[in-house]
Amino acid sequence: MWWTLLIIGIPVVIIIFIWGLYNSLVMAKQRIEEAWSGIDVQLKRRSSLIPNLVETVKGYAKHEKEVFENVTKARSAMMGAKGAKESAEANNMLEGALKSILAVAENYPELKASENFGKLQDELTDTESKIAYSRQFYNSNVLDFNTKIKVFPAVLIANTMGFKEVEYFEATEEEKKDIEVKFTEENK
Repeated sequence: MWWTLLIIGIPVVIIIFIWGLYNSLVMAKQRIEEAWSGIDVQLKRRSSLIPNLVETVKGYAKHEKEVFENVTKARSAMMGAKGAKESAEANNMLEGALKSILAVAENYPELKASENFGKLQDELTDTESKIAYSRQFYNSNVLDFNTKIKVFPAVLIANTMGFKEVEYFEATEEEKKDIEVKFTEENK
């Protein structure tokens, strides 16, 4: 009698354990997708702000054609990116292009004084902060998921069920460098 219960009970406990473990991995993967959608929303918001910023700067800096072309290329890459890795690469290219356009703006005091440009800069700054927070949230979820699929006994189930490690949304080497601030004679 008790042997029968033991023979039936052990497989049932194992099945319930595997079921729970599988469901926790699926939920962790879903949290990553939800976190990615937060990044995606903010990247699209930034991409929508860029044409306005470019047009505002163009009015003042007509001879800075290369900068505007680079921003346009970077924005197109961002809009066409698929997945975390392509989006991270396009994001890095876009951040570099935005730094260039903001550097151009520094050379035009009347542009810096423009209320429209100031509002766009504020919106862009707000969006950049939201991207940073979204990126942190995404990477926290990736850490949780990647840890879950590597620890015993989940590693056995994760490998057999096709769960693979997810890439982080990482900063480039350029973004990790210290920012160099230089004052010109005008700024003193």
